[in-house]
Amino acid sequence: MNRRTFLQSTALVGTGMLIIPLSIASTPNTYPTVRIPAAKRNFKSKSIDKAINEFQKNVKDKELGWLFENCFPSTLDTTVTFKTENGEPYTYVITGDIDAMWLRDSSAQVWPYLKFVNKDEPLKQLIAGVINQQTKSILKDPYANAFYGDESKVGEWKSDHTDMQPGVHERKWEIDSLCYPIRLAYQYWKTTGDTKPFDADWQKAIKLTLKTFREQQRKEDLGPYKFQRTTPFATDTLSMGGYGNPVKPVGLICSAFRPSDDATVYSFLIPSNFFAVVSLREGAEMIEKIAKDASTAKDMRALASEVDAALKEHAIIDHPKHGKLYAYEVDGFGSYYLMDDANVPSLLSLPYLGAVSTSDPIYQNTRKFILSENNPFFYKGTAGEGIGGPHVGRDMVWPMAIIMRALTSTSDQEIKTCINMLKNTHGGTGFMHETFHKNDPKNFTRAWFAWANTLFGELLWQTYEEKPKLLA
Repeated sequence: MNRRTFLQSTALVGTGMLIIPLSIASTPNTYPTVRIPAAKRNFKSKSIDKAINEFQKNVKDKELGWLFENCFPSTLDTTVTFKTENGEPYTYVITGDIDAMWLRDSSAQVWPYLKFVNKDEPLKQLIAGVINQQTKSILKDPYANAFYGDESKVGEWKSDHTDMQPGVHERKWEIDSLCYPIRLAYQYWKTTGDTKPFDADWQKAIKLTLKTFREQQRKEDLGPYKFQRTTPFATDTLSMGGYGNPVKPVGLICSAFRPSDDATVYSFLIPSNFFAVVSLREGAEMIEKIAKDASTAKDMRALASEVDAALKEHAIIDHPKHGKLYAYEVDGFGSYYLMDDANVPSLLSLPYLGAVSTSDPIYQNTRKFILSENNPFFYKGTAGEGIGGPHVGRDMVWPMAIIMRALTSTSDQEIKTCINMLKNTHGGTGFMHETFHKNDPKNFTRAWFAWANTLFGELLWQTYEEKPKLLA
């Protein structure tokens, strides 16, 4: 199974691939139990269950309470496998309906739980285990985006024309795959003060991340990575012998694929380069203060400054209607691609990732563009509106993008509108999905997609804490 698989009008209960059709009672104020029974949950957290109870007690909208109960613990309930090896925690996190661990997805799936770890030691150990598992994966192959828990497993993409090895599910080079583990590690460290996961192996992974970023600046040559796949999908393979379209070395970092796992058109993917700047600076702070490695920290900050300067020079274009805005992709020769994709990092998500301020006028211009029909992947229908992308296809809106619109909004009305839209487009399942058709929320993809579920829970909890009136 791959990320293109459509799972429609079903709810997935438990792990494995048990699919149970969901039929919601016709009475509008009754909501069936769709969260899996406690005995079958992969991991139990008292603090998360307490948050669910608090939310449901204080939020009068029963449907939102039901959705929060289903979505927020989805990662813990159904996708994590926790173990200890030589006294150290390791946590394997699948995305849901695919038995593989994406560096990106696994980081994002446990991110919202960091708020609770200081009062929940088992949850803290679970997230430390994610960091340890990610370190192991990066050291195995910094160019891979997804891995198996079984390091001897040979997966479905073994015939890809790249340097595949057992234990690797997919080897699509994406900048954000190395950024997300730093983001998670940094916030874990800042939240807990715990430095145990940041041992010699983690420090090697940080140095390997720096090395990989430098290789993909392609200053001296094309670098060691190339990728092609025998496939009918153009977005699943790279042109030009597996290196993608040519770029001019200007200081930006090449990303062969987007966070949607779709191939880039121009390899300088702007949202991911912004993310790299943030991650390099966070990683530099960690390795300097924890490992006392001033030399690596200096090199990381230097690369961050170089990429930042290149973004200022090459990422901004003049749009005839929206003025100065950020392009989605550029090639350094002057060509650019104007769009946004639903997956994070996206242009829309830049403030969420700490890359730009919401008050940045160029971001605001960009935001207006990507939330308009001038963005070729913005869809508006009778069920809802939002950003899609080529990964699933025409007219399919990603709830993740609606969630991100709310998380980056400064407008109470916009936030409320987004939450209501999400509430009205779960297709009767009680869960978020990968996408839904703009005119029919029951026409959706991926009934078991934990990242979207947990991100929605993050939005609801943040709104509950900061602006509870918007949930009325």
